[in-house]
Amino acid sequence: MASKRENWTRDELIVAFNLYCRTPFGRIHKANPDIIEMAKNIGRTPSAAAMKMVNFASLDPFHRERNVKGLQHSSKLDEHIWEEFHKDWESLAFESQQSLARLIGKTDEDYALEVSFLEPDIPTEARRITRVRLVQRFFRDTVLSSYNYSCAVCKINLCKMLNASHIIPWSIDKNRRADPSNGLSLCAFHDRAFDRGLIAIEEDLRIVLSREAKVIDAPKLHRVGLLEIEGQEIAIPDKFRPDQVALAYHRDRIFLH
Repeated sequence: MASKRENWTRDELIVAFNLYCRTPFGRIHKANPDIIEMAKNIGRTPSAAAMKMVNFASLDPFHRERNVKGLQHSSKLDEHIWEEFHKDWESLAFESQQSLARLIGKTDEDYALEVSFLEPDIPTEARRITRVRLVQRFFRDTVLSSYNYSCAVCKINLCKMLNASHIIPWSIDKNRRADPSNGLSLCAFHDRAFDRGLIAIEEDLRIVLSREAKVIDAPKLHRVGLLEIEGQEIAIPDKFRPDQVALAYHRDRIFLH
């Protein structure tokens, strides 16, 4: 499809923002195959698509502090899409996943199948399950990519060992279910320790251990995986730094102290 110069549509913008969320910051460039594919399917050049993603990055306070170039080119609609996502992550995550299925469905065969579930004659429960799966997928992809597909605690970078962990649990706050600032990329070991309150993250992003985790004569995995990480700072993500309100909730309500 030939490139075009018309203003970006809402569908195109939320697809670009979705891909921005799910792409490690260092891979936001015109040579990225995912960006090339998105650009092709929405009728934009790879350069234009990459620049739009950089514009979104420049709206992130973390990157604004680092003087990421591109803000001067962002539009009011870019800012509106940014604000919409941040006000209602779950709805916009779902909507953007649907737009991906419509515009870039061939990037993953599951998208086309999942969108077929949304036809009016499909039972409500099936549509609900599809929504949950699409939102969960968005959350996982966004959180893991923000940490460059490595554990925030131990830095292991085997993707099959990683979970996108909710800081405030999924069951507690519906509004934070898809919010990547309510997420941490953790390996299976540290995900379990965090979920069960054996470790927590302080305001300065350093790791604190519960009394229960401080075992004398602990076996090697316990020493390396828990005792030796106390006081260390977690990895700082390239996007969507962990929210201090969420971390405080975890320390107050879940951490065993």
